[in-house]
Amino acid sequence: MELEEKPKYGEPRKYDPTFKGPLQNRGCTDIVCCILFIVAILAYFAVGILAWSQGDPRKVIYPTDSRGQFCGHAGTPLEKKPYLFYFNIMKCASPMVLLEFQCPTTQNFQCVNDKQSSHRNATVVMEARQVVMKIFEDYTQSWYWILLGLVIAMLTSLLFIVLLRFLAGIMVWVMIALVILVIGYGIFHCYMEYAALKGEAGANVTLQELGFQTDFSVYLQIRQTWLAFMIILAIVDVIIILLLIFLRKRICIAIALIREASKAIGHVMSALFFPLFTFFLLAVVIAYWAVTAVYPLNKLPTQTCSLSVNYSTSPEKAECPDSQCLFAFYGGETAYHKYLIWLQFYNVFLFFWCANFVTALGQMTLAGAFASYYWAFVKPDDIPKCPLFSSLGRSLRYHTGTLAFGSFILSAIQIIRVLLEYLDHKLKGAHNKCTKFLLCCLKCCFWCLEKFIKFLNRNAYIMTAIYGKNFCSAARDAFFLLMRNMIRVAVLDKVTDFLLFLGKLLIVGLVGVFAFFFFSGRVKAFENTAPSLHYYWVPIITVAIGSYLIAHGFFSVYSMCVDTLFLCFCEDLERNDGSTARPYYMSPSLREILWKNQNYI
Repeated sequence: MELEEKPKYGEPRKYDPTFKGPLQNRGCTDIVCCILFIVAILAYFAVGILAWSQGDPRKVIYPTDSRGQFCGHAGTPLEKKPYLFYFNIMKCASPMVLLEFQCPTTQNFQCVNDKQSSHRNATVVMEARQVVMKIFEDYTQSWYWILLGLVIAMLTSLLFIVLLRFLAGIMVWVMIALVILVIGYGIFHCYMEYAALKGEAGANVTLQELGFQTDFSVYLQIRQTWLAFMIILAIVDVIIILLLIFLRKRICIAIALIREASKAIGHVMSALFFPLFTFFLLAVVIAYWAVTAVYPLNKLPTQTCSLSVNYSTSPEKAECPDSQCLFAFYGGETAYHKYLIWLQFYNVFLFFWCANFVTALGQMTLAGAFASYYWAFVKPDDIPKCPLFSSLGRSLRYHTGTLAFGSFILSAIQIIRVLLEYLDHKLKGAHNKCTKFLLCCLKCCFWCLEKFIKFLNRNAYIMTAIYGKNFCSAARDAFFLLMRNMIRVAVLDKVTDFLLFLGKLLIVGLVGVFAFFFFSGRVKAFENTAPSLHYYWVPIITVAIGSYLIAHGFFSVYSMCVDTLFLCFCEDLERNDGSTARPYYMSPSLREILWKNQNYI
């Protein structure tokens, strides 16, 4: 007798008449990971206390030379030298600042006075300083208008969410049309600017000939900039239109899922404001990391021998004639200084771990609340009271270890990516093409792995919120469930994500266009109202980025709701058959759409 071959992706869910949604009777999961996470947090506090007791945050506020002396500080030999000279200030934008918390430029830099500032690198430093000061002045002149723009973005996002609740189908199609129109207007505006610069002096200079300029408004005075903007927007518009053409049938199904998500959010309205709690916790994590990273920049002991500083071809010698033009490191000879780089590494890793833990907590909480909605047979009568706070309590009480486990795996991958960047920086100029290619492949592979782990973790948290399983079991069940419904994942879930992304683009586009006309003074009605700025693009970019973050916060609730309902929907199809004995839990409208379009799912 031949044994039956087990299904490749596990057995489908069986009908269970006792199953009514997220289990209330559950136990603690991944306890070892929970203990390790608590120990790591306590050690993180110890690192912070050590940094605060040993460090000197003035190193961030005031510039210092290679010996750690403050430039222009009263009562020091450098009192009349307030400026800091870097060999290559552009390297200060390197991701290595995250680990070393200092510019990874050649470490032969010194304080200079006004006479020495005529040097050409020094010129770049001064120009960059002026740009930073002008940007700061622009923020002081426009901060209340920026705040108003962010409030408008928040109200627009909230209005969009409310309209989706009642007019999901109409709003999605209106959103699609408006996105295409906003991008189309961007193309038209870029063409008008491109045409207006025809014949202007210096407008035909190429970006390569222009090079890097600290005054970014210079780039808007050449035609090639607007041509590049126009081409990029045209490509984006064509891609969106082609995707809509090929996905037109599936969009109807995705709209039904969005409509169902709107109903769920309508019954759990507190979920819309839950991202504020997540943002607050993330702000605490970021602030703690920043303060802890700043304080280890401590004072240096008095040097008995000055370094030789190579400004040209021959080094300048001082008290030590045999000294070389080399810079070792900041710090002293104590154990604290020797292990400072490892303490900073631990600080970065715990920052990733805590930030990912906070994000995971938000995802699991929302998943539990929306799963309670889906598995309520009679909606809203069977929905438990306060589903959001009940889900938050279950997540913290029973599944802190699971959240710590999933966030640890993701943090390990992220820290490996940082180390690869660190290695790439250290080997720059020394490795050949093969090692450069290998590093590029590794960075690409770990980027893809990070995206996959984020996707897997998200679905694992949903399964944990429903069934109360540990991380490995929940991740396996979620992966197998998605693989058994691979076509539905591509058709429903991803199309819905695409539509929600268009919603974010629409909000950013509308608020961004309004900010552009206001701050640039292109509309006469705003000429006397708009603040006088050095760079009008500073508040525009700030408003656009802030608008995206606000829209992402609101739409992340929608996205988590859709993902949760999608997994519940797949399980509903496996558990039940729509008969009187085994009825579906999905709404009649969603069931009707699926029945009409079953060839596409």
